[in-house]
Amino acid sequence: MKKTLIAAALILSPGIAMANPGCGLGATVFEGQSGLGPHVLAATTNGTSGNITFGMTFGSLGCNVDQSVELAAEFLNENMDQIAENMASGSGEALEAYAQLLGVDTQDYNTFAATVQDQFSSIFSHQEVGTLDVLNSTLAVMKQDSALSQYVI
Repeated sequence: MKKTLIAAALILSPGIAMANPGCGLGATVFEGQSGLGPHVLAATTNGTSGNITFGMTFGSLGCNVDQSVELAAEFLNENMDQIAENMASGSGEALEAYAQLLGVDTQDYNTFAATVQDQFSSIFSHQEVGTLDVLNSTLAVMKQDSALSQYVI
């Protein structure tokens, strides 16, 4: 059973498998359950139904807008080099996961990737830039873009 669930997660896509099931319809449906199976199913439900942004916007489905930014900061801190590489190239799994944690919808991902690539030097302004600096710069860049500003409170 576990092998089937892992295979399903890998086949569906890295983006869905990395989605955070901490809130949204998936987290609501599978609330109180633990283990790989419910975690993957909750993430898949969230990834395929695109409901996390709705939940964050209206504070429903167990979503807390502050938690999303905290998770993005934590992910950024643990994957800074990979995100920097992905951001410089304008694509990559770490950048996709970062965008998801910031609440960027799938239809706006390409805009996000192009925007942060274009503004890479202002986001990673120096070699020893810290996590919060990168996060705040990313949010500032998003706020300047008409399509991405909806994701910044």
